[in-house]
Amino acid sequence: MNQNITNNTAGQSSCPYMTDSLGRPVADDNNSLTVGPDGPVLLQDVEMIDKMAHFDRERIPERVVHAKGAGAFGIFKPYQSMSRYTFADFLQSPEKTTKVFVRFSTVIGSKGSADTVRDPRGFAVKFYTEQGIYDIVGNDLPVFFIRDGIKFPDVIHSLKPSPDTNLRNPERFWDFVSLSPEATHMITWLYSDRGTIKNYARIDGFGVNTYIWVNKCGERFYIKYHWKTLQGLETITRQEAEYLSGSDPDIAVRTLYEDIKNGNYPRYELCVQIMNPKEALELPFDPLDDTKTWSEVDFPLIRVGLMTLNQNPSNFFAQVEQSAFCPGNIVPGVELSADKMLQGRSFSYLDTQRHRIGPNFAQLPVNRSISPVNNNQRDGSMTYLFNPEPINYSPNSLNGNRPLPAKLPSIQPDYTQGYIVRRPITNPDDFTQAGERFRSLCDEQKAHLSDNIAVELHKCRSDIIDRVLGYFAKASLEFANMVIRDIKKYHSDSC
Repeated sequence: MNQNITNNTAGQSSCPYMTDSLGRPVADDNNSLTVGPDGPVLLQDVEMIDKMAHFDRERIPERVVHAKGAGAFGIFKPYQSMSRYTFADFLQSPEKTTKVFVRFSTVIGSKGSADTVRDPRGFAVKFYTEQGIYDIVGNDLPVFFIRDGIKFPDVIHSLKPSPDTNLRNPERFWDFVSLSPEATHMITWLYSDRGTIKNYARIDGFGVNTYIWVNKCGERFYIKYHWKTLQGLETITRQEAEYLSGSDPDIAVRTLYEDIKNGNYPRYELCVQIMNPKEALELPFDPLDDTKTWSEVDFPLIRVGLMTLNQNPSNFFAQVEQSAFCPGNIVPGVELSADKMLQGRSFSYLDTQRHRIGPNFAQLPVNRSISPVNNNQRDGSMTYLFNPEPINYSPNSLNGNRPLPAKLPSIQPDYTQGYIVRRPITNPDDFTQAGERFRSLCDEQKAHLSDNIAVELHKCRSDIIDRVLGYFAKASLEFANMVIRDIKKYHSDSC
């Protein structure tokens, strides 16, 4: 056999330019194909789908990300009707109670990793509504590292163990950050004490992405989701996190289980920020950019309802490990915005669940809709809920054209236009909110943030350090100078 075929490294070094998995040249690997710079991502973006679909299949069988986690069942009750903004059934009346399942998780580590490591925490909520499954899949931090889903495999690769040694190397992550200025805001959250926690009942949750609510009149509103813990926020220092990683690595999983077992039910308020899309044009940043937050002064939190977690799983594997979430699992009255990260996630999450637990994962009890499922899908691996009707196509005359089209409010479709391009958003503004976040911290919190960064960054190559410090300086000179001081301290200690 030809040596160039059997040796996987031979072909890679012969071509310095990027290609997709079939060897086709890729001119831009950082921007999804969208309708105009700020429009929705297109399904015809074969380069993004090739990249994401391969990434979704890199780990078998645990989740590529969010592998270590804990879950619980509970209920959600609205405080008020939200019919002014959405016709989503579960938000129409304070008399309605909706069953939920919540999965908390770390993002980067494997199933055996410690709960207290520095990491975003997944905060995923599954609503079993009478109109189907609705998932709000977010994190405990309000922003993310990147704004375009096509870069998601890259940021995760930089955080995961190196493929040659299988060891995590912070220099790989900081190298990525140093070339991704949009990550600066996320760094001010993740490397503060908000990045190290030990109790899932004492974290907030955020939808991170921007969604759309639509009411029966066809009016659309941009939405940001917030889950506010009623137990009070609790963080820990890097030093305590490192100690607990060795002495009690499952502390968050254990505490959640024991609290519910003992009747100390965690409670969280669902709040939303609401923006008229016309207001977006007047803002100094793109409100669909998930590296940004919205001002709570200009867009105050509206209290929507209360979620109470009151039931532990009966079987961890069946109900937690096999739970499957996707931001694209929406119900009538909710739409996806043109948020590039959300558009990529809506494909990737469903794709990875089909790969991880099979094409019929929605038949598993933890993922199953409480409303009837009636469509022309048939068979596939692990089918056990099946439709005996032999007419499995539409349109048909042999079965009265059933299943019939659903009757939903007649809503004017959203309008979009623009050239099909692969470009960054028009208004990135990568540093303003990072500086505001830094200045909002007290002196002790600033010191912790700077030290938590410097303890890793000082080990990196000098050009990486310089690029990262340049971003910090654009956000806040005080921020950059504090990190420089702490880097010098670590360099001095290592001499």
